Amino acid sequence: MKKLCTLILILFSFHAFAQQDSLKAYNANRIRITSNGMEVLGAWGIANTGVSAIGWTSSTDPQTRYFYQMNVIWGSVDFVTAVLGYTGTQKYKNKKLSAAETLEAQKRIEKIFFVNGCLDVVYLGTGLYLKLAGDSRHSPIMKGYGESILLQGGFLLLFDGLMYHAEKGNGTKLGNFLEKHPITFDGRRVGMVFHM
Repeated sequence: MKKLCTLILILFSFHAFAQQDSLKAYNANRIRITSNGMEVLGAWGIANTGVSAIGWTSSTDPQTRYFYQMNVIWGSVDFVTAVLGYTGTQKYKNKKLSAAETLEAQKRIEKIFFVNGCLDVVYLGTGLYLKLAGDSRHSPIMKGYGESILLQGGFLLLFDGLMYHAEKGNGTKLGNFLEKHPITFDGRRVGMVFHM
């Protein structure tokens, strides 16, 4: 009986080690997706800031100057956000996460991009309001800022939508994997999940 128990434990251990390797792959994929996204956002921020700074200083039309001014502000914020997001993601690169921690990290990143997408819709609404109000009041600052916020909100909605879709795809694969492989191993303990 002892030999049978030992054999079963060894088989579970091999399965658990295989699961840990697979979890590592899902974590690496999440980190890759997020890092690539932050690189795109950072590049957008740099390009946006550089081009708009030139436009801001060389433009003589007040509405155009305000448009570029707001683009510089948004580009700077996008760049800082990208740097913080990228460095925050890299700290997970060498961490060994359990199945529960992997699932939690995956759900958290999906939620971040979903909430950001909702905020992007608010930005678009705000930009549209400012543009229309600027048109009716003949206000170059409102029109310029409104057009800029429409541009930035549109880009961010596309960006966050694509990021959410990519992260959600990884999360769906992870969820399917965890349902098929209920044995967990966190480096110290082996466990099994039974669905009732």
